[in-house]
Amino acid sequence: MRFILSIRSLLFALVLLAISAASSAQIGFGVSINIAPPELPVYEQPMAPGDGYIWTPGYWAYGDDDYYWVPGTWVMAPEVGYLWTPGYWGWFDNGYRFHDGYWGTQVGFYGGINYGYGYGGHGYEGGRWDNGHFYYNQSVSRVNVNINRNVYNTRVDESRGNRVSFNGGNGGVQMRATSQEEAAGREHHIAPVAAQTEHVQSARSNPEQRASSNHGKPPIAATENPGASRQNGAVAAKEGGAVHTANENNNAHPNNEAARPETGSNRPPTAVENTRPAPAVHAKDIQPAQPHAAPNTGNTKNDMRLQQQQQKLDTKQVKEQQNLATKQEKDHQRLPQKPANEPKQQPLEQKHQQQTQQLEQKHTQQQQQLQQHQQPASHAAAPKQQTEKPKPS
Repeated sequence: MRFILSIRSLLFALVLLAISAASSAQIGFGVSINIAPPELPVYEQPMAPGDGYIWTPGYWAYGDDDYYWVPGTWVMAPEVGYLWTPGYWGWFDNGYRFHDGYWGTQVGFYGGINYGYGYGGHGYEGGRWDNGHFYYNQSVSRVNVNINRNVYNTRVDESRGNRVSFNGGNGGVQMRATSQEEAAGREHHIAPVAAQTEHVQSARSNPEQRASSNHGKPPIAATENPGASRQNGAVAAKEGGAVHTANENNNAHPNNEAARPETGSNRPPTAVENTRPAPAVHAKDIQPAQPHAAPNTGNTKNDMRLQQQQQKLDTKQVKEQQNLATKQEKDHQRLPQKPANEPKQQPLEQKHQQQTQQLEQKHTQQQQQLQQHQQPASHAAAPKQQTEKPKPS
């Protein structure tokens, strides 16, 4: 019995390891949209309410068959030293998918989207942590120095050539993650805090925040505190962003999506529910397999043998996935992160996707073969039902 429990513990640890390897993908699940999100509106940043608050830029979310604007707002960092990596839309698998934002000690990849106010496409220039306090860069962050004296001034180029709100596809930002951003994506993350979740729900429940109603110019573009209402220091958009429609065919002939790790008309965008994860592009993005049910043939020794076979296969597959992920990471490190190398990046991404798909197919076939091999053994090992011979009368 102790041997069986130790095998189960090891198998559970391997599953957790696979989940950890896949968690850095940051690919959004659930909904794939066929129409690109509107452009980013122009708005003024409200004043920072106090020390330790980090600016989280506004973005277009999707729900109830329409895009709606989630206002930018100041949020208290969940822990000292943590920064916000904004979410972003990315073209993937013939649709636009949202990559969720997260808290981490380093700012990861957010699609190269220029959200402004320190989020120019890479990193965050609006402030920094120093000795347990957050210092604000006055050149891009609005701070009341009478309340918060932790400030500095470093000039940042806030020029915005466009206000595109998505990565990849036709007309999207053609930028991929740097090796530093990929490393940040693999670090420990904290999901959006409760105040951010409530902030999103408040925006979704406000009909005025929908693109079909505000035509890309939301009445509540930013707030001083979380909560998409006019009572939270709300700021309206000064200029709206272009809203895309189905007639534009903006998802036709898409370019290669650079991201790794995701309407002003009365006609709402079309949403396609996706109940399974998006196809993995890299080995580290492969989703872990569902835990296998423990064999129960009625024969303890046979159950142990079958479970050992499954555990051996799981260990082998996790190792193969890790080896391929390491190889692909080295490929990216050898490729200089410069726009001039974009022609080299696209074939490399296609090569990695092919490698990943081949590995997934191989593992699926191995699991099917193991199940087919075990099935006869399970039946053969099942205890035979004893038939009582009739006693002579």
